[in-house]
Amino acid sequence: MDINAAVWSFAAVVALLTITPGLDTALTLRTSLLTGRRAAWGVVLGIQLGTVVWGVLTAAGLSALLAASRFAYDVLRWAGAAYLVWMGVRMLLAKTRTGEEEDGQRAFGFGKGFRRGLLTNLLNPKVGAFYVAMLPHFIPAGAPHAAMGLLLAGVHVAEGLAWSAVLIGFASLMSDVLRSARVRRILDRVTGVVIVGFGLRLALHD
Repeated sequence: MDINAAVWSFAAVVALLTITPGLDTALTLRTSLLTGRRAAWGVVLGIQLGTVVWGVLTAAGLSALLAASRFAYDVLRWAGAAYLVWMGVRMLLAKTRTGEEEDGQRAFGFGKGFRRGLLTNLLNPKVGAFYVAMLPHFIPAGAPHAAMGLLLAGVHVAEGLAWSAVLIGFASLMSDVLRSARVRRILDRVTGVVIVGFGLRLALHD
């Protein structure tokens, strides 16, 4: 398999992974609908930076070490689970913001969204496990591992950005309908349940 074939094959695999509804999709949609585009793009860019970091760690062999060390994996897994449950519970208990309070939240939405997306990705060891399991199969013999790892992570990021643009665009079109106080409360509760569920699943499944 040459480099072109490796890139296209990897792109096909991660395209299916990208469009499959999951934590990233729920977080992006919820942020876009309830807080706006600015914060949503913060979440997206944080998630994608986390993807690049995992790609670099895999290329450097560090995430392989994480996969080999049960203790290190469990520490990261429990930290990620605790963070997700904390974030989800906050959404479940949050009151709907209106007026000046909401405007102030939007003004500082990008940075908070970026941190949330980055931490959500970096504290999920299953992302690292995915890269450790998948990347070696898409690195042709003789190709530089670090460069190929970054290239493949870049493909994953590009697809993630494209899909996120679709999600945020959809949320923007539906924003007038979905930003009523009642709908906002429902979206917060549903997303909170989803995120708590992911956190519990991360904690309970090896």
